[in-house]
Amino acid sequence: MMVFTDFLKIFVPIAVVALLILIPVNVSSGTLFFLRKELVVSDIDKLSISNVPPKSIRFFVHIGLEYLFTIWICYMLYKEYDNVATMRLHFLASQRRRAEQFTVAVRNVPQIPGHSIADSLDHFFKTNHPDTYLCHQAVYNANKFASLVRKRDRLQNWLDYNQLKFERNPEKRPTKKIGFLGLWGERVDSIDFYKQQIKEFDKRMELERQKVLKDSKSILPVAFVSFKSRWGAAVCAQTQQSKNPTLWLTDWAPEPRDVYWRNLAIPFVSLTIRKLIISLSVFALVFFYMIPIAFVQSLANLEGLERVAPFLRPVIELKFIKSFLQGFLPGLALKIFLYVLPTILMIMSKIEGHIAISTLERRASAKYYYFMLVNVFLGSIVTGTAFQQLHSFLHQPPTQIPRTIGVSIPMKATFFITYIMVDGWAGIAGEILRLKPLVIFHLKNMFLVKTERDREMAMDPGSVDYPETLPSLQLYFLLGIVYAVVTPILLPFILVFFAFAYLVYRHQIINVYNPQYESGAAFWPHVHSRIIASLLISQLLLMGLLSTKEAANSTPLLVILPILTLSFHKYCKSRFEPAFRKHPLEEAMAKDLLDRTTEPDINLKAFLADAYLHPIFRSFEEEELVEIRVDKVRVDRHQSYADNAQSRDDISSPSPPHHAYHPTSPPHHSYHQPTTSPPQDIYHHGIPPQYDYNHYGYHYEAESWTSRD
Repeated sequence: MMVFTDFLKIFVPIAVVALLILIPVNVSSGTLFFLRKELVVSDIDKLSISNVPPKSIRFFVHIGLEYLFTIWICYMLYKEYDNVATMRLHFLASQRRRAEQFTVAVRNVPQIPGHSIADSLDHFFKTNHPDTYLCHQAVYNANKFASLVRKRDRLQNWLDYNQLKFERNPEKRPTKKIGFLGLWGERVDSIDFYKQQIKEFDKRMELERQKVLKDSKSILPVAFVSFKSRWGAAVCAQTQQSKNPTLWLTDWAPEPRDVYWRNLAIPFVSLTIRKLIISLSVFALVFFYMIPIAFVQSLANLEGLERVAPFLRPVIELKFIKSFLQGFLPGLALKIFLYVLPTILMIMSKIEGHIAISTLERRASAKYYYFMLVNVFLGSIVTGTAFQQLHSFLHQPPTQIPRTIGVSIPMKATFFITYIMVDGWAGIAGEILRLKPLVIFHLKNMFLVKTERDREMAMDPGSVDYPETLPSLQLYFLLGIVYAVVTPILLPFILVFFAFAYLVYRHQIINVYNPQYESGAAFWPHVHSRIIASLLISQLLLMGLLSTKEAANSTPLLVILPILTLSFHKYCKSRFEPAFRKHPLEEAMAKDLLDRTTEPDINLKAFLADAYLHPIFRSFEEEELVEIRVDKVRVDRHQSYADNAQSRDDISSPSPPHHAYHPTSPPHHSYHQPTTSPPQDIYHHGIPPQYDYNHYGYHYEAESWTSRD
């Protein structure tokens, strides 16, 4: 919400000043009146800087306003960065006790011969953090087990469906064919068939579970290490742990519901290679999309297309085709091209190996912004200019081409105004109507929904689509700041978009969406950096534009502006960004002292024990997802038998740090068909979506666990 209000605060004064000052300056020049026979000119172009004659003293007005707008934006950015950083620190300080405040994610744990990963972790942190280390949570490669769970989940769903079907019509038991897709084969009783299938899957899951627990190779060189205080966690997370900087890598653990468990199994050595491959893939993806974008932009001005291809004139002159091609097709086709892109970029971000969902969304957002910058903004200007003015280029001396390009760049404001209305205004209307989720729900309800639980899942609105929403907002900011001095008539369209977007998303966030995680404004440094990038782009484009206007006396005045902007960005980065990357030890100690005063008897180990418990240990009670019921025993070879006995009584101790386990009695598992829908705050239980057992209660009970020395 802050992004919308900030952009409105920035653009309202800019729009007022630009419209009152620049429009009269541009209109009164009248240059395009004499060039209308050489170039494709519209009425909007007469309101732009293209209408100012070369070597005009009026360019000092544009340069002065570029300085004024830059100073205003930097002032607002400084105030907002300071405000956001202060609110973030206040939010972290005022939070109730949370697991991630005491926990650090440790990656690339070295394998020591003769010792398990768990032994190495315990020894390292007891040696290097003897006063603050509390416990650690081992991470298992349970992706195969999770795949079995998902398959069993589907079987349970079919069983629920057939049981409901039988309850509605007790006179006829449901049947099915057991051949391919149920199209042929022996016809059997559906309820008995699925019960037998589930029973077989139970055995397979138990075997796989025991295999994971007993195989030392299943323990990954990754762990969640918890400390006795926030101060201890802050020291560990923000310092280098080993003389080898590639080992014992520590960082703040994401909150449990933000963990993307599947990527924890990715070997650390492959992360650099993955990121390199994805970077090259993103580069190729960006420029592959230039081909359809180029064709779409060639349709933005049909008069220019007619001059290049006169044989298309009879078709283009048809009223319906002309209005559709010129008014809606460029923006609509571009939107269709962009529709599938966020999903592709999110998959790429997952391949990179990030372990937090919030980080995945930030990375996907960055990729999407780069794509829109190159294809939608730069691609539209370059390609549109080349097609639109091709006739002029072919019929004038080569020395005049730079002049034609300089005049033509601001003429793309017509396309961007159309794009803002088609993509921005219509997109906001679609957001409040939620037509796409409505259609998807009815398709799911028609073909996939079998039970009430399925219907509840199909109706889940999810969270705000940050990877697509934020880059779009940043693109509109870029358009506004670039054209504020060049073609200020575009600014009212930008203001209308931001105003409606603020009202709509305020309603959606409060009443519709369910937040998947709490980032604490972690996105803001990225937003700030892209606003600065937009300022630099606008300044460089204005310099290039004025250079084609032979404004030798005024253009050098703009050279200092990018340098000042970069200096401001560097200052803000050093002044405020540490609040988003690190946690002050002063704040951590103050919070720890407050806890010791208000809750001196708190059992921190019990609080942290199951916070980052691997999903393989998760269990569920009947009718809802509830507490984990895994009785664990931690055997410490350095403790006495009495300490071991006391450890067995501690039901809240963390999962066993050692790599081999022998249950004294075989685990008992049972399944319960729930009658209520899953709670809305499913992620608060620390259960990642890919391990979510939605349609049944999956309940493990283990009397005790011992470790093998």
